Amino acid sequence: MTALTIRGGTLVSATGEERADLLVDEGQVVQVGDVSSKGHVIDASGLLVLPGMVDTHVHLMDPGQTDREDFPAGTRAAAARGVTTIVEHTHGHPIRTVTEFEEKRAHLVGRSNVDFGLAAHVWPNAIGQIGALHTVGVTFFKIFTCDTHGVPGLDSARMGEALTAVGEVGSRALIHNEDQALTADAERRLRADNRLDPALLTEWRSRRAELVAVASTAAMVLGSTAMATFAHVSNTKVLDVIDAFRGLGARIAAEACPQYFALNEDEVIDFGALRKFTPPARIRSEEERSSMWSAVADDRFSFFSTDHAPSTIAQKTETDFWNAPFGLPGLDTTLPFLIDAALTGRLRMSDVVNLYATSPAAWYRLPKGKLDVGSDADIVLIDPEGCWDVEDRSIISKAGWSPFAGRRFKGRVVATYLRGEKIAGDGRPNNLGTGRFTRPYH
Repeated sequence: MTALTIRGGTLVSATGEERADLLVDEGQVVQVGDVSSKGHVIDASGLLVLPGMVDTHVHLMDPGQTDREDFPAGTRAAAARGVTTIVEHTHGHPIRTVTEFEEKRAHLVGRSNVDFGLAAHVWPNAIGQIGALHTVGVTFFKIFTCDTHGVPGLDSARMGEALTAVGEVGSRALIHNEDQALTADAERRLRADNRLDPALLTEWRSRRAELVAVASTAAMVLGSTAMATFAHVSNTKVLDVIDAFRGLGARIAAEACPQYFALNEDEVIDFGALRKFTPPARIRSEEERSSMWSAVADDRFSFFSTDHAPSTIAQKTETDFWNAPFGLPGLDTTLPFLIDAALTGRLRMSDVVNLYATSPAAWYRLPKGKLDVGSDADIVLIDPEGCWDVEDRSIISKAGWSPFAGRRFKGRVVATYLRGEKIAGDGRPNNLGTGRFTRPYH
């Protein structure tokens, strides 16, 4: 592998920025600072040099319903927009046993353009598999509190059992929090009224359902030794509950996603199933939007992810609202969204690195998210003077559209490197298939 020297750029870490060169050899960072040129030399003058992003909540439906998304397409989108490591799980073809884990690993050989970890699902009758799955390298265990996406939710008894098992092996849980009784009752009432309009979404998947589940699950985490991420926290009231239980000693990470900062609750009325995701968007006013960003500034959110769960426009619109799939595409747009937030004063650039690279890697114990000597040379070059006008035709995901279409993001990803090898440039990904399975360190 040819050595690589990146000269003249501004190196951004989770703690700040500095003018520093990077020397890369054999896929790793071997020197940081004022280095002598070696191998291929890149002039990064005027550019920001960031570690590759680490997105820990991604659904690529592979193997499974790959007309929605697969690893080659999804990881091309990731590479083009500066994400060099993902943690993936698909609800349609879940990992519940070691056999299913090994089958998926074998299937993915040569199919990923970025490094990847794999998560497992916790089924009520397969909680006993947690220890073995942890041993073979599962990054975390996905748990639902309600029946969603074809995955059965866990009641309080099974939740306690699962969290005990996760805690005993020192792993992590990622928990989707919506109360089963409340969502099921709302669905029965709405169907009885023959509701088909998109506005039913926020009545079906209500704020109360999320809050009730968060409070219950946080109490279960407090009563265990587990470390749990509460997925896609949609509003600051949920954060208030999380903070209260953190104060009591519960080890909970709060996951942020761009859609809960950028999209308004009433957009589902105009866009229909193109805004069908759950929990739904909650913002009703600029005050609520500002409160979400203030929560980021106050370190109440632990990290960002995409919850990338794409469907094509046809899949979203060629059926009624009840049957349209949940989810949004996000790998194409999350780093650009965060870079824009930094360049427009919402964040510092070091916050972007911390929230979308260093912190998620540390929480899930992945050897990624930094550009220290000895680190994998996963690198993103950003032009802060550039911009990107988001258009559906520029989306690389199989979805082929974005809820951010029509927006201009300040800053532009100009190149992405995975272990020193260029995997994308100027928004055009290479289809190298060189991504490796990455297991958490214990």
